[in-house]
Amino acid sequence: MKLRAALVAGVSLLLGIGAALTSASAASADPQPLSPEAEVLATNFQLPFPCGQSWYGNSDQSSAHRSHEIDFNRGSTPDADLGDPVVAAAAGTVVISSHQGSVNRFGNLVKIDHGSGWATYYAHLNVRNVTVGQSVSQGQQIGTVGKTSAPGNNISAHLHYEVRQGDGYPGNIRQAVFNGTTFGYPAQTITSRNCGGSTNPYTPQEACGAGYDVIDSAALGSSGTVYLLYNNDNGNNCVVTMKHTSLGTPTAVTAYLEVQGSTRKTDSGNYSYYAGPVYANAPGKCVRWGGKAGSSTYDSPFEHCGS
Repeated sequence: MKLRAALVAGVSLLLGIGAALTSASAASADPQPLSPEAEVLATNFQLPFPCGQSWYGNSDQSSAHRSHEIDFNRGSTPDADLGDPVVAAAAGTVVISSHQGSVNRFGNLVKIDHGSGWATYYAHLNVRNVTVGQSVSQGQQIGTVGKTSAPGNNISAHLHYEVRQGDGYPGNIRQAVFNGTTFGYPAQTITSRNCGGSTNPYTPQEACGAGYDVIDSAALGSSGTVYLLYNNDNGNNCVVTMKHTSLGTPTAVTAYLEVQGSTRKTDSGNYSYYAGPVYANAPGKCVRWGGKAGSSTYDSPFEHCGS
């Protein structure tokens, strides 16, 4: 299964902890519920931590939790994560940045409105780096992991993350979706693909799978790069075209692979991060490969004969 997501910009997420917090939120019409499949396709959310970091999320360790709320940690000691950066899961506008401890035990809280009734909540922060009314981009730091809460409520450092849609707590709590995939409730360790939109979060090896190594590549202007990979264990070639621009937004991308004497195999469509993988077994034969991103195209001659 390909690690890519056709993400639709401008839609985002929210979750919940206290009814009092809901009253502090801006009113919005409660939208019609989406199917789980539609919610996945309608989100452009990433993990609320910097690109490449792996975090353990758990939704049922706290008796105060409602369904789908997540506490995140990655350190092995209670306060190992204290001060680690927290970033925006998606672009939006800050509508809450304050200490809410006496109201709902959230401590330092940031809430981001993503439009269309969706918002995300980041609670127990040690430091808040944003102010109400500020526009933030996906991947922008909004605070640091902390352990702030209500007076006298002692907790260990962690990030409490929620997604909510519309009004009506707790019915407005939604499942968290990261990189187009629903969080593996009740607990999962996941790696952040929140790369700020400037770097493709995937590598050619991740796209093709274990055992594949890059043996050739060709630049597609500034729009992307097409890669040819080979697996020594099974004799298969693999081609992927990795985007460098419009990351997270579906745009036209193509990858193809042709074994000499056989029909060309092509993957072409509107993809968020890459086209492919396209596989073909070619022991002892020459291959032609290439792809397209933006207005740039690459077509190789028949080459790499026997590899």
